[in-house]
Amino acid sequence: MTVNNRYRKTFLLACLLFLANIAFSQDVAFKNANFKEDKQGLKLAKENIKIADELRANGIQKILAMQEADVVFNQAIFNYNKAQILNPNNGELNYKIGSSFLFTNQKERAYSYLLKAKELNADLPADFLFYYGMALQLNGEYSAAIQQFESFKTTAKSKVYALYEVFTKKYIKECQGAHEVLAAEHRIWVDNLPINTKYDEWSPCLSADGELLIFTSNQPNENQSNDFGVYDQDIYYSNLNARKFSEVLPVSELNTENDDVSGGLSYDGQRLLIFKQEDGNADVFESKLNGLNWGVPSRKMGEKLRGGNTDGNETFASFDPPDVKVYYITDGGYSGNKNIYFSGVMNRERNLWGKGQSAGHEVNTKFQEGSVYIHPDGKTMYFSSQGHNTLGGYDIFVSYVDDLGHWGEPINLGYPINTPYDDLFYSATASGRYAYIASNRAGGKGGLDIYRVTYWGADKPMSADREDQLIASIAKPISDKTIAKPIVVEEKSLTVFKGKVIDAITKNPIDAAIEIVLNETGKVFTSFHSNSATGKFLLSLPAGANYGISVAADGYLFHSENFDLPKGDGFNSVNKDIELKNIKVGSNIALRNVFFNTGKWEVKEDSYAELARLVSLLADVPTLKIEISGHTDNVGAESFNELLSQRRADAVVTYLVSRGVDKKRLSAKGYGQSKPVDSNDTAEGRALNRRTEFEIIEN
Repeated sequence: MTVNNRYRKTFLLACLLFLANIAFSQDVAFKNANFKEDKQGLKLAKENIKIADELRANGIQKILAMQEADVVFNQAIFNYNKAQILNPNNGELNYKIGSSFLFTNQKERAYSYLLKAKELNADLPADFLFYYGMALQLNGEYSAAIQQFESFKTTAKSKVYALYEVFTKKYIKECQGAHEVLAAEHRIWVDNLPINTKYDEWSPCLSADGELLIFTSNQPNENQSNDFGVYDQDIYYSNLNARKFSEVLPVSELNTENDDVSGGLSYDGQRLLIFKQEDGNADVFESKLNGLNWGVPSRKMGEKLRGGNTDGNETFASFDPPDVKVYYITDGGYSGNKNIYFSGVMNRERNLWGKGQSAGHEVNTKFQEGSVYIHPDGKTMYFSSQGHNTLGGYDIFVSYVDDLGHWGEPINLGYPINTPYDDLFYSATASGRYAYIASNRAGGKGGLDIYRVTYWGADKPMSADREDQLIASIAKPISDKTIAKPIVVEEKSLTVFKGKVIDAITKNPIDAAIEIVLNETGKVFTSFHSNSATGKFLLSLPAGANYGISVAADGYLFHSENFDLPKGDGFNSVNKDIELKNIKVGSNIALRNVFFNTGKWEVKEDSYAELARLVSLLADVPTLKIEISGHTDNVGAESFNELLSQRRADAVVTYLVSRGVDKKRLSAKGYGQSKPVDSNDTAEGRALNRRTEFEIIEN
């Protein structure tokens, strides 16, 4: 081959490549001339674009009005994609698809469409710069994003810019402050859970011990998908197994043909707040776990919660530890956008709740608040918001309550919990060491995914090389060859008390009423039942109080415990099975919440709640006759201990008689130090030996 022939072939190949590149980057209009062979396809494409344009315009109006619009934008994309199949090289269509993705749970797909639109067409609408800036912000290109927002501000017509002014200023501020938020070092691991699919998994609800996870997903179910191929939202659960949530099962008894969304799980895992549409509005309902199955949801909140706005929607909700208030998200507040409100119970039996009140201006903004969660310590609120100093979209914040009950200035939890995408639904274990969030961040399995947050605490073993699944990816543990400086993770001041209530003889589970009393005031802190099928119970007690815990069931002697949790006490976990004894002659029980001053025998006021339960038992079983016995440790003279225990037993009998109990049904006996139940060699053993008991002597 001659040089000239070789040159001609090279030149021809270069021309073909150049023409192909021009063809690829050419903006192809939806005109008959470009689709002579498929005029019917062109007609259908134009019809779909028209439908999608109307949906997109509706979605934009919702966004400008501070309303959620992901459903509308997904429907617009569904129709745009039909036209995209015919003609993927139209700049305006790519711009519309890309801008629509920005307001869905697939935000990361927006950038490629907007970039392609920019390459195909240099004469796009003015608001393209606004949307392109949003896409750059999602990519973490904050300086470039600011340039796009600034260009939009200066080049768009005043009427157009006015529509987006609030958002433009907000996004510029977020980009300017992003480096400060990202600069703060947080020793945290965030892992995508195995339960996630290409669909949306969101609204994680966690029991206080971290062993039960309930969530919502629109993955395929037994119902038919809608016209856009989307399934309704259903509620699912997963139990912790080998430190992982992997097996997923539907909560079939709660799922219907419509959307059913988990909102908040009680800390004992026995009650679930959900929300669903009723009469055109979203309302919060409560379901109780009856044995192994969830009961039919009952109406939880009424019109009073909406601040007088009967058109409001109540969605994601959270219990507070004393169980007298519920926090929730509503758009029925004074501003009209979604804010955090709370309501107190007025009459639990009649299911009456007080008028909703705002959680305060410190947490609520003129933008949207997306979720709320009150930690079992009762002092910490985690919530998601589009306001405050976010990185973009929804960020998760924490706020602490003061002594007056006011929530303080929110603190951004920072990266990697928060990203420029939407990060919501913080739900934590009682210890605060682990939490679960939902996010539509880049790199997920699809849409919203649930992530596990692990705080890398100071108690991490110092090792030069070890495989640590606690701080590494759940799926792929990594080898860490660096010796990391530990940090102090804030430890929650509370005690988690869990176990089972069982029959002392048969060991069968018992459905028992559990009541927690603040001994100092005698007021009930909270009350609930152990699970009827398993006998399991779980409760969280914030530090700073002395608690009396009573367990009662029909046909059994009640059981009591005392927990003194001083203020500033750290996190503790107590696992204990409670065995209840049948009401029969010879059965006895220790009254752990009957108190006397050292060396004295006058019954203290903080004993009254415990003794009131004994009065109730004697009233319920009129044939019972009991002996009240006093017991001491071995400190001091034996004769004095016997006299002290007798006087204490007599004092209890006197108190019971003053409350209406027939004296003929009561006897008193002081045993001194003669009947220890534990060793007197330790302070703990001596404390157990100092007790008041009663024994059934006739029934």
